[in-house]
Amino acid sequence: MRATLAIARREISGMFSSPVGWLCLVGFSMISGVFFALMTSEFTVMVAQAAYNPYTAETIDLGSWLIQPYFANTAILLLMLAPAVTMRLFAEDRKRGSIELLMASPIGSGQIVLGKYIGAVGFMTSMIAMTTPMIALLYWVATPDTGLIVCGYAAMWLMGAAFIAVGVFTSAMTESQIVALILGFGALLVLWLLSTADSFVAGTAGTLLTELSILSHIDQLMKGLLHTSDVAYFVSFIGVCLFATTQWVEGYRWR
Repeated sequence: MRATLAIARREISGMFSSPVGWLCLVGFSMISGVFFALMTSEFTVMVAQAAYNPYTAETIDLGSWLIQPYFANTAILLLMLAPAVTMRLFAEDRKRGSIELLMASPIGSGQIVLGKYIGAVGFMTSMIAMTTPMIALLYWVATPDTGLIVCGYAAMWLMGAAFIAVGVFTSAMTESQIVALILGFGALLVLWLLSTADSFVAGTAGTLLTELSILSHIDQLMKGLLHTSDVAYFVSFIGVCLFATTQWVEGYRWR
């Protein structure tokens, strides 16, 4: 476990010392801040208009009109930035030849994969943490539903952790960071779009493809409803991706 944590610390420090890491962090913070400002402004206008129409005022809710859309839009940012966070994890080591040193060390492939994954998830967590001051502002001016906010963050973190797991696998497949970025984004986009599969594929096949989509399993969480089946999906999904990555990395020892 000590070796795993050492690898995780190395990856986190590497992200914070690289231009790509800071671009992801600053870009995520700025764009999510713009989303929050625009949505807050729109919600304020709607509340002001509803003051003249009591029937409309009853339908305007802070959770469904501001909090949920904000987390949903921020989740899209993770879809785009997660491959950039993970693209260097194995691809850079393979290009520099340092992967051979890792393979020659007494550290197991599973420990290497887990360490890199924990490091990337730690960096992603710091990105998500940058949004907390904006959410805290809601408590200053209103009384938001804390349960909805907690579930929103849980959904965003679980989805981001799943995105990172896919990115780790695609990074292990190639020594080119650009290729890893493209493969990672393409895979995540497919998993995102599978939520609409039942509209094009009829029967059991369509339902199964829809259930495989990440988006299908954050919908209830975004609404403040925590189901064990959704958590089990993310845990299983991450486990499968890390297992596949471990087997791929193990193959380096025999090449």
